[in-house]
Amino acid sequence: MESKQTPLLQLSGIVKRFGGVIALDGVDLSIERGSLTCIIGPNGCGKTTLFNVVTGTFPPTAGNIQYGGKDITGLPTYQIARKGIARKFQVPGIYPSLTVAENFEVASAATTSVSRLLLGGSGSGKVLQYVFELTNLKGKALLSAAELAHGEKQWLEIGMLMACDPNLILLDEPTAGMTIAETQRTADLILKINRESGKTILVIEHDMHFVRRLASRVIVMMRGRVFRDGSYEEAQADPEVRKAYLGEVEAC
Repeated sequence: MESKQTPLLQLSGIVKRFGGVIALDGVDLSIERGSLTCIIGPNGCGKTTLFNVVTGTFPPTAGNIQYGGKDITGLPTYQIARKGIARKFQVPGIYPSLTVAENFEVASAATTSVSRLLLGGSGSGKVLQYVFELTNLKGKALLSAAELAHGEKQWLEIGMLMACDPNLILLDEPTAGMTIAETQRTADLILKINRESGKTILVIEHDMHFVRRLASRVIVMMRGRVFRDGSYEEAQADPEVRKAYLGEVEAC
């Protein structure tokens, strides 16, 4: 039975094999409601595979996934998405030929509950107002998405996710290819979403300056396992984590 104490996402003994390759090797992970968590680790350590398993892109070889206290292990991607799990990939998944406003309209057409939860009202107009204010793209509403700068395209997609009113947002390297200023604005955007809407956010990232700015729980993955779980400062101080990022040890 679901309760306020039930983690929003609970992974137990998750294993994922691709032939003889073990991408995930017994991952146990609990994500609390309303939390902000960063997952870091060297390339190939299983971070993106973990997202793929959670969202149903790949079924786990073994283990169990609970979402809101209910078993979603092995469900197809569309069913998991309908339960309120939204994912952003490294490359922005936007509609480049549509305007910024039209991109938001397409996303908001999927649900109107975001207006009730966040704005206390109803109607797509308030949904669009909210995501425009959130992403600071109102002045570019009539531009085609293709005309946006790289960072703005990333913010557009994050706004599109918010317009769909997910409970859990998965962001896969949201700052990839960004300038320093764009990276800082992206961190501020994610913090604002988490604090104002209470959305649960799980972020995969390599940029440690970005991770430090979020000041959230940090999970370090290595060799398909959870290696460390704590604060940014604890991860940074760990000699094995530092070696892995410096390439001094074989981490994956």
